[in-house]
Amino acid sequence: MQRKCTLIDQRNSVPPSTPLAVDPIAEARRQWVDHGWTDAANGMAAVTSIMRAQQLMLARVESALKQYALSFARYELLTLLSFTHDGALPMTSASARLQVHPTSVTNTVDRLEKDGLVRRAAHPTDGRATLVILEAAGRELVATASASLNSDVFTNPGMPEDDLTGLVRILARFRRQSGDFIDPPIPPDPL
Repeated sequence: MQRKCTLIDQRNSVPPSTPLAVDPIAEARRQWVDHGWTDAANGMAAVTSIMRAQQLMLARVESALKQYALSFARYELLTLLSFTHDGALPMTSASARLQVHPTSVTNTVDRLEKDGLVRRAAHPTDGRATLVILEAAGRELVATASASLNSDVFTNPGMPEDDLTGLVRILARFRRQSGDFIDPPIPPDPL
């Protein structure tokens, strides 16, 4: 039981200041096998590894964004808006594209609006919809933050290019099979 607690504690933390002497996920997998859960051991190790990798990657992203007072959620919304033709998007569309609950988008927009990075406006043709619109300060901030993320994280995420390509394909296949998206008529690379 102590090993399971260590695994959970490790997954909920930032990277240790010194590497652990043992991979806690490999040890947990060994324990799964020892407890007769062999058929679930690889799945547990895969799920737990992805969850831990997400924490490690998020820590790097948040470190790069900290100087801009941006969370990843705030950055994602600003980036989404910056990719639109006119810097505006209905809040419901932002929720769908970011794959988050509408309440999360509302809370993120509230904070960004308070900081003068976005504003809300009535949709010109749909009286029920609200647009979120990127302000000039938001456009400037997201461009600067993107440059930092690209140089500090995305250009070198910590694995070789071949591994990245394979990983993206594997995870895209998993996401597609889980109903996250459907195949477009012409799949974009690397799907």
